[in-house]
Order: sequence, then structure tokens, then C-alpha cells
Amino acid sequence: MIDLIFPDGSKRSYEAGATGREVAASIAPSLAKRSVLVKLDGALLDLDRPLQAGGKFELLTRDAPEALETIRHDASHVMAEAVQELFPGTQVTIGPAIEDGFYYDFARDEPFSLDDLAKIEQRMKEIVDRDEPIKREEWDRDEAIAHFKSIGEAYKAEIIESIPAGETVTVYRQGNWKDLCRGPHLPSTKAVGKAFKLTKLAGAYWRGDHRNPMLQRIYGTAWGSEAELEAYLLRLEEAERRDHRKIGRAMDLFHMQEEGKGMVFWHDKGLTLWRVVEDYVRRRLDEAGYVEVRTPQVLDRVFWEQSGHWEKYRPNMFVCETEEGEELSLKPMNCPGHVQIFKFGQKSYRDLPLRMAEFGACHRYEPSGALHGLMRVRAFTQDDAHIFCREDQIEEETARFIELANSIHSDFGLERDHIALATRPAVRAGSDEFWDKAETQMLAAARKAGVEPVIAEGDGAFYAPKLDWVLKDSIGRTWTCGTIQLDYVLPERLDAEYVGEDGQKHRPVMLHRAICGSLERFIGVLIENYAGAFPLWLSPVQVVVATITSDADEYALKAAQALRARGLRVETDLRNEKINYKVREHSLAKVPVIAVVGRREAEEVKVALRRLGSDGQQILELAEAANTLASEASPPDVARRAGA
Repeated sequence: MIDLIFPDGSKRSYEAGATGREVAASIAPSLAKRSVLVKLDGALLDLDRPLQAGGKFELLTRDAPEALETIRHDASHVMAEAVQELFPGTQVTIGPAIEDGFYYDFARDEPFSLDDLAKIEQRMKEIVDRDEPIKREEWDRDEAIAHFKSIGEAYKAEIIESIPAGETVTVYRQGNWKDLCRGPHLPSTKAVGKAFKLTKLAGAYWRGDHRNPMLQRIYGTAWGSEAELEAYLLRLEEAERRDHRKIGRAMDLFHMQEEGKGMVFWHDKGLTLWRVVEDYVRRRLDEAGYVEVRTPQVLDRVFWEQSGHWEKYRPNMFVCETEEGEELSLKPMNCPGHVQIFKFGQKSYRDLPLRMAEFGACHRYEPSGALHGLMRVRAFTQDDAHIFCREDQIEEETARFIELANSIHSDFGLERDHIALATRPAVRAGSDEFWDKAETQMLAAARKAGVEPVIAEGDGAFYAPKLDWVLKDSIGRTWTCGTIQLDYVLPERLDAEYVGEDGQKHRPVMLHRAICGSLERFIGVLIENYAGAFPLWLSPVQVVVATITSDADEYALKAAQALRARGLRVETDLRNEKINYKVREHSLAKVPVIAVVGRREAEEVKVALRRLGSDGQQILELAEAANTLASEASPPDVARRAGA
């Protein structure tokens, strides 16, 4: 017998081998009809899987949040079945559920077209209507290899060959179609529903290796209901409209090209935006008691071996050799260099905490297929800093940082969704005792700042647990920006010391922290958050003075100079074009304010201000307009100081 403990705390005994469906039927026939999965001690199982052990038990219906990933996984199988019915000879490879959807990689000589997606979707709906039972089968490994080779599924056979001998091979069959899979799956194709949509085509190398054949990947999304699907597709359209790569080109901020993969070519307007962000962060760090440093871009291999990065990050490091036999690396992170500055000269307990900041340029190798505009690059700059402190200062320094990070994110218009406490990864430095201690300290520090973090098991850095900031943008998407990591390991590896109050030498604790993270990625997030329509203080071009007629050209130049004198970023448009054309063009370029001037404005020393997104205009004297706009364009921290 096995004992099952239900969510309400009640306990029931069943014969070993009873299925979830049988358990549901013993409670109520209607529950057996509605149930689609079993949750046993946190693991999801097929409804018809024989239960061999007891534990905490729950029956999941299709609308349970935990069922959504299985719906998406099943949708990938339904898609694969549809593809093989419509395009005989196509081989299936791997088809997992992913965030918001699923994909499947296919091996086929002819390329799929976008028109094919509609045909596949229609066949998928037919397969759902067939209500094909989905059954789990256990196969002998060698028989499975032979079978899939015999039906021309070479990729599936290769996957099975990589499974260790003696391990169970499971195949799921739906109707006449089958696939190698661990599961779990829903009871039938009908349970998948029809709230799915195929979204795009892409290429993907087999097993992610460029030396392997190129496969065709079909992406899709699947949801529990049509309403959820519709809402997601609307979000997708909005996200497409906000794509920072398109907006970056339209606003002439930056570009990227094949000859510099993962490297950003910043144009003058983009660099202006960069400098506004960097200058703001620098002012906030100055206020918070940080000193700014700069460390070398290239350091000897020995240095990275001492820090432990050579062992952990060597595949992601750009390495070069000199004629003198030196093996050097572009720095992938700034922390070891900061330790060297800390070690230069003797430090006392009175010097702690020492908050050391750097806008450090780093380089990390990312596979070309993983690169994505500003969001995933190979060359980036971090608003990096390290706090060297005593152990008794950890909580206070972490709490101070949480307050600072929250304030900065808020000033940029990003809302905090939650803070995650990332705990020890499988591959890590340090003992379990160290990790127990460090994780407890980070949790206590977060609570000291009034934050209850969400636990992210196994997501810590290899040397330390960390708190990660998960922010929410204007359309509800989440982004991870900002982190603080508690590190006892690197000061030990690099022999950092300070003289304590007792006159003895001690190891400092090192808090790695960033608020924006990569400035490239953070600016990409800002572009998409605002869809390029930045608040006045962030906008690369704040005002364009545009003339109605050439009679006003001289006055337009004087007006622009008066606005610049108040610190505004101003351009002029003296072209021989109609004013409506100019206004439309600058509006598309997301210029916040257009100051229109004609003969009358020149005579009266006024400007007509048109705000982005507004059809009206405001007539002001030039001096008043300069004062008003200068006040509005003041960065949040400067405005707070002025109002204090």
C-alpha cells in the first residue's frame, strides 16, 4: 500500500501501482474527467502513470498554472505530428517547451515557408479534434535505436545512443505517431486545446554546434485559453513595435554589423544617451560614497588562474599571445582588478567599507547565434562596483545598496517586480558551511531592507550567492537588471587583507554589485520601455527649433542658442519644407519638444512649443520657454537636490 497526502492534509491509502486517474475516480468521477496531470512530491507525472510510492499528492486540472508547460510541450509534439503528416520524409529532432511557448527542430531538404505555418496550424487543430490518446511506453535502449534508424529517424537514434546503457528509454505514442520523450504528457491531444499559434521560422544547428547540420526550427506559443493567447499576441505586437534594434536605427542611436559581431557602433545621439545614463549613475555613486577607479583591459593568464576565472570562464574569454610568449586575456569582469587596487598599500579596519566603482569595459565570447542587439553582446560596459567590508558590515552595506538600487531604477521609470535570492549552483567554489553562512547573511540583509526575496535555487555565481533585481517595464515584461553578490572566496584567492582593530591581519568580505548591469543592455531595456519616447531628461535630442519660413532662420538660430545656454540639447531644422512635414518627421524620431518659429514668433521673441504625442501647442516667450524646458529637463537627482 502507498499513502497519499492531499493538499487539504487528508491522507488516503491505495494499492501500489494505482494511477492518478484511478485515485481521481475514487474521489469523484467528475474529477477524473477534469484531471490531466499528477503532482507527487513536487514532480509532475502522467495521469495514467502507476504510482509506486506515496507522498504529497495533487491532481492537476488543465487550468492549473503547473499544467501550462506541459500544454506547450504537448503542442510541440502535435506540431511535429502535423509536420510529418504534411511533409513526409521530414525528421524530427528536439522539441521542448520554452518560456511563453515551444519549438521543434526539423531536418528537411526543402525549406519551410511562412505559408506552410498556416497549413501546419490547421493540421494541428485536426489532430486535437481527433482526441488521440497519449500513452507512455518503456523500450529497450538497443531496440529503440534500431527502430528509429529503421524508420529514417537518424537524429532520434543518435539521441538514444547518448543515453547511458541501462537507463530507461521512454517513448510517447499519440495515435499512430510516436516520439522519444521523458514526459510527462497530457492524457490526449484534445487536452492541448486550440489556443496556440505558430510564430516564426529560424535556423538552428544540430545540438547547437556550427559544425553540425543546419536544421529548421518552427516556434510557436500555446496557452490555456483563447483569451490568454490573444492577450499574448497583442503583447507580442507591442514588443515588436518597441524592438530596440528598429528604434535604434530609426532614431540614429547605434548600429551593429557582421564585421564586429556583438560589438556596438554608437552614433552621436546614442552616445549622448549613454553619457546621460552614465553621468546620472556617477552622480548617484558619488553621493553614496563610492570612489571611481579604472583597471587594465588586458591581463596575464596567471592573474585569471589565481582568481579562478580561467578554470570557470575560459571558453568565454578572448585570449591572445605576444611574441614574448605571454598569454593574455581581455578582462571578462572587473573584480580581480579591483582587488589589486585594494591590495596596493596597507588597509586598516578604519578604511572599511571601501566602495570602489568602475564603468568597466569587458569582453566575453558569446556564440553568434545567441547575440541579440544590445541585449546580448560580446563587448559591454558595466556600472560595476565592489564593496570591501568587514563581516559585521555586510547587512548594513547590502541594505544601503538595496535602497540605492531601488531609487535608481525608479528614476529610470522601471518598476521592481521582485528581488531574487540566487543560491548555490551545482558547480561552485567554497564549502557547504560557507554557502550556508553566506546565503543566511544575504537573506538577513534583504529582510533588513524590508525585502522578502524570491528564492532562485542554484542560480548563484560560482563563488557567491546573490540578490538579483527583476524589473517590470511599461508593458509588463520583466528584465533582470542589478545584482549584489556576497563573496568570501575571491579575497582569499587573491590574498586581500586589512589590519583589524586587534592589530592582526584579516580577510575583507567582498560585495560585487551593479545597478544597471551592462549599460548596453540597460539602454536597450530603456529604449523598449519608452518605445524611444524618452522623458525629457533622457532624450538625446530634447528640442528641435523648426522654422515655418526662411524669414525666421536667423531667429531660429538665436532661439536655439538661448535654449542651449540653459543646458538643453538642441537641434535646428531650417530646411525649405512645410512645417507639418518637419513636425511629422521629428515626431517619428521621438523628439520630445518641437519649438516652431515663424515671422510672428521672431517679431515677438516667442516660440510655439509642440509636445510629442500632443496635437496642441503652447506659445511662450523665449526666456520663459527656456526656463520651463530647462526645469523639466533636469535629471531626477538634480531636481531633488534643487528642491531640497
